[in-house]
Amino acid sequence: MINNEEKVYGLLGLTAKSGNIVFGTDACIEKIEKKQVKLIVVASDASEKTKKKMKFICEKNSVPIKVFGTIERISKAIGKNNKAIIGIKNESLANEISKIINGGDIIG
Repeated sequence: MINNEEKVYGLLGLTAKSGNIVFGTDACIEKIEKKQVKLIVVASDASEKTKKKMKFICEKNSVPIKVFGTIERISKAIGKNNKAIIGIKNESLANEISKIINGGDIIG
C-alpha cells in the first residue's frame, strides 16, 4: 500500500506534468501576490530564513503553506533540481495535497 508521503510526491509529480506548479522563492512570491497560487509547499530542510519569509508572505496573502518532505524528494517528484519551495496553482490538487499532508481525509 502506498503511504501518504508517497501519495503527496505522486500528486506533486502530476501537478508538475499538468503545468500547475511554480517553483523557486521569487516565482512563488510573484504568483502569491497575483493570487495565482492555492498552496505553497516548503521542504522541511529549507533554511529557517526561507521558511519564515514564505510563512510571512503566505499569511499576508491568505495562502495556505505546508512544510513537507525534503528538497531532494520534492525536486525528484517534479523533475527539477534543488527546489525547496513549490506553489500549486490548481485548487483541487492543492486541496488534495493539503488534505493528505494533514493526515488523510480531513475536511476543512
